[in-house]
Amino acid sequence: MAQSVASNGAKKCIRIDISSDTVCPWCFVGKKNLDKAIASSQDQYDFEIRWHPFFIDPSAPKEGINKREFYIKKFGSPFEQMAARMAEIFKGLGMEYDVSGLTGNTLDSHRLLYLAGTQGLDKQHNLVEELCFGYFTQGKYIGDREFLLECARKVGVEGAAEFLADPSNGLKEVSEELKQYSTRISGVPHYVINGKYQLSGGQPYESFLKAFQMAAAAGGAA
Repeated sequence: MAQSVASNGAKKCIRIDISSDTVCPWCFVGKKNLDKAIASSQDQYDFEIRWHPFFIDPSAPKEGINKREFYIKKFGSPFEQMAARMAEIFKGLGMEYDVSGLTGNTLDSHRLLYLAGTQGLDKQHNLVEELCFGYFTQGKYIGDREFLLECARKVGVEGAAEFLADPSNGLKEVSEELKQYSTRISGVPHYVINGKYQLSGGQPYESFLKAFQMAAAAGGAA
């Protein structure tokens, strides 16, 4: 779905900067609705989509922890209601919400997304899809190296194994993006469209359509 700026001068460019975390279900919901809005607008606009890191829980353990137990400890008894609501939302998007498996630190997934972005915005956007689909619907662990490499292979990211093997690779770049895009926001997903218009949360696709129209009417990306 992600597209770099095309040469067709008749279309206006819509640049979307997205701050998100790979264990944030609303980020995945927002992505699915964004993709729907993009698919219905490609005859009007060219899109440039960039994903930026955010850590919902920077102290989450790297080795992973039981997902259900972690969220029950974090949210208490309301978690079951929250999970049921999310399951309904995912069902409406044609997916099954799965709270089995492990959760934990997302740093390696953000390092991998950075690498994907250096090889093309399409790859980065498609990698977000693979990571989230595996984590939220198949019980995959976001910190599992084999899962990360499997996702990288599916979308054609080259050199992922060697890149992730050195924990310093991408660390500086992820930190810099955090400072640039996440210091002024309190939660994710967060969208900045053409450097001017901001949206937060799992927005319906109609909200994205309206934002595209406003950004195009105001001129090019800032």
